[in-house]
Amino acid sequence: MFHVVLYQPEIPPNTGNIIRLCANTGSQLHLIHPFGFTLDDRRLKRAGLDYHEWAKVKEYDSLDSFVDTIQPERSFAFSTRGHHTYANVHFLPGDAFIFGPETRGLPKDILSSYPPEQRLRIPMCTPNRSLNLSNSVAITVFEAWRQNNFANGS
Repeated sequence: MFHVVLYQPEIPPNTGNIIRLCANTGSQLHLIHPFGFTLDDRRLKRAGLDYHEWAKVKEYDSLDSFVDTIQPERSFAFSTRGHHTYANVHFLPGDAFIFGPETRGLPKDILSSYPPEQRLRIPMCTPNRSLNLSNSVAITVFEAWRQNNFANGS
């Protein structure tokens, strides 16, 4: 349904939670190297429980490699520096949602490579800095899935 892209994820339980989320929503997870962990990390497996077998997870050496391979029609970069809120976008099946590493977010050069209308943020109270990565992905995927009438869901 959707493509969730984690650019250089650092924290195993976040990625494990996102694996579980993707398995339960029919989304595909794309992981961009390098990671702050290995895919056999016990914390990653614990957070993802037994959903690894149902999740579609692919690895790439770079974000460009993901784009060249999948060629999504639309991609959205998520950042606290985003120009538009995610709730003001009508998401379509096949959209790609790109999230940066937990401690630093997407690099400026990647973020600036997207037009302003494709740089999205999730609103939060000031002066807070950020939301947890797995929570941000869940908010986004469920809003996109809701907009598409929970296609293929029960």
